[in-house]
Amino acid sequence: MANRKPRAGALLTLEEVYRKPVGPASDPKSLYALLLRFVAWRRERNWSETTLKTQTHHDYRFILWAAERGLNYGAEITRPILERYQRHLYQYRKANGEPLSTRTQRTALQPLQVWFRWMAQQNLILANPAADLELPRLEKRLPRTILSVDEVETVLGLCDLNTPMGIRDRALLELLWSTGIRRGEVAKLEIHSPDFSRRILTIVQGKGKQDRVIPVGLRALRWLRRWLYQVRPEVLVNPECKALFLAMDGVEGLTTSGITMAVVPYLRASGIDKGSCHLFRHAMATQMLENGADLRWIQAMLGHRSVESTQIYTQVSIRALQTVHASTHPAEQDMEEETGLLADLSASDEREPPDSPKS
Repeated sequence: MANRKPRAGALLTLEEVYRKPVGPASDPKSLYALLLRFVAWRRERNWSETTLKTQTHHDYRFILWAAERGLNYGAEITRPILERYQRHLYQYRKANGEPLSTRTQRTALQPLQVWFRWMAQQNLILANPAADLELPRLEKRLPRTILSVDEVETVLGLCDLNTPMGIRDRALLELLWSTGIRRGEVAKLEIHSPDFSRRILTIVQGKGKQDRVIPVGLRALRWLRRWLYQVRPEVLVNPECKALFLAMDGVEGLTTSGITMAVVPYLRASGIDKGSCHLFRHAMATQMLENGADLRWIQAMLGHRSVESTQIYTQVSIRALQTVHASTHPAEQDMEEETGLLADLSASDEREPPDSPKS
């Protein structure tokens, strides 16, 4: 699994960018040289490697596009050039014939805004051509799938508890549901991350290079304890590895892709066709909100910098809204006194199977 080929369109690593110079790369004023200088500048200021990888990938793609049109220097890039590139992204079609999503288009353009602003601030170009570039507007979309408690329990129940991998996966799934942490944060957990006496989990350098401490439920802790103290020692081959969740070869910890590959088969086997680790994050937040948790506490659990990111769960958690609707809408007030045709219709609905053919 670790040696599988990257999918088409996968993000380029920084090493790949370094190995593939574009245009007059030795000229310090070339776009390629300026990109490498920008990467070094951000590394000196301790930007996250994930952010660097994502933004460098999209800046590099722009350099390739510009080089095909004979544009190799920062001074040659103007606002109309960037707008041409924006149209290129809008008109681009993937291998399956689908266009790039609005979010993908924005993700490709925003790093250019950051990069050209830096060039202007460093006096490497006279003016910032991306200063007033208008990005595509994002649609406000809700999570497509929100697992119910029963659905989560079904997924958890699919782990084969007679095997070390099944116990590892059960502990992993229980932790994802209990805490809602990201898969990237799971990959960084070490054997000392859970504190069983205080019932907490310490996440070091999560998204945005932020540390945080969050509670863990007793049930998840029981499974973690079983994995950590009874099963993990049997799997471990490399004593130097401190990762909480090991790959089954016992040499290294699970990577982010390894975590996905561990979780997805259980979701698919339970009939959930789309989604991966983030489904447990959505489920935890929505279910806690429906059970009365304050939005600020859920924000702290999820590690959101802004409560606006957490507010999306108020739109998918409709139990309270359903209660208000049932108790206040006039058409619902007389449901307990159904008579005549309405009572006949209700009785008919109860007798008729949901998928029975209609005449």
